Amino acid sequence: MKTYVMIPTYNERENIGDLIQGILNLKIPNLRIVVVDDNSPDGTSEVVREFSDDYPEVELLLRTTDKGRGSAGIAGFKYALEHGADYVVEMDADFSHHPRYIPHLLNAVKDADMVIGSRYIKGGRDVNRGGIRRLVTFLAGVYVRILLKLSIRDVSSGYRCFKRKVLEAIGLDSMVSTGPSIVSEVFYRARLKGFSIKEIPIKFEDRTHGETKLNYKILIKTLLMVLRFKRMHKKGRLFRNNIP
Repeated sequence: MKTYVMIPTYNERENIGDLIQGILNLKIPNLRIVVVDDNSPDGTSEVVREFSDDYPEVELLLRTTDKGRGSAGIAGFKYALEHGADYVVEMDADFSHHPRYIPHLLNAVKDADMVIGSRYIKGGRDVNRGGIRRLVTFLAGVYVRILLKLSIRDVSSGYRCFKRKVLEAIGLDSMVSTGPSIVSEVFYRARLKGFSIKEIPIKFEDRTHGETKLNYKILIKTLLMVLRFKRMHKKGRLFRNNIP
């Protein structure tokens, strides 16, 4: 069984090398890493190329046209499927998602279709972030859970493990998110398709290197996109391809 760890990046040169090495140190059989980089001006892709020269299991998908967290994630999912992935682990590059949890995700996915690393279940933690940011994240999560009728607690977690069949079924070609709303869109589509979703606890730690890409403008746009998913589903248009 082949596993791909898919990591979307933009300006993560300070983190990506240590993250890749941390994943390699796990020595998980048949595991490959694909870094989906949006042509970062800080040279993130150069670091990945250096690793790929020494480790054939490290791969780079360099994007120079369409950019954004959402489209990068979709491109990474498609890449993993095209290269024979049975399982796909998605994670951020800033160490808020620590690689030590990858074995736990892969073990848990044996009993579910999709597993997420969660801050908001027993044993999970959200550390090193200010109280206002934690409150905003929590309230945004309540909004998304209620609107999309999601039973999971951490609806903004991008640390996830998928069985192949989930990514094949949720309509990657009809995804409308180009930014961080991709996280909620994937959860919503998976729920509508009836897939089981399990949460395992993680300690989410705010980045110590580089700058966060999330700001309040992006957050508001993300919340508005959630309304769009809901409307599209009501009109029977969510899973149609090439919708403007």
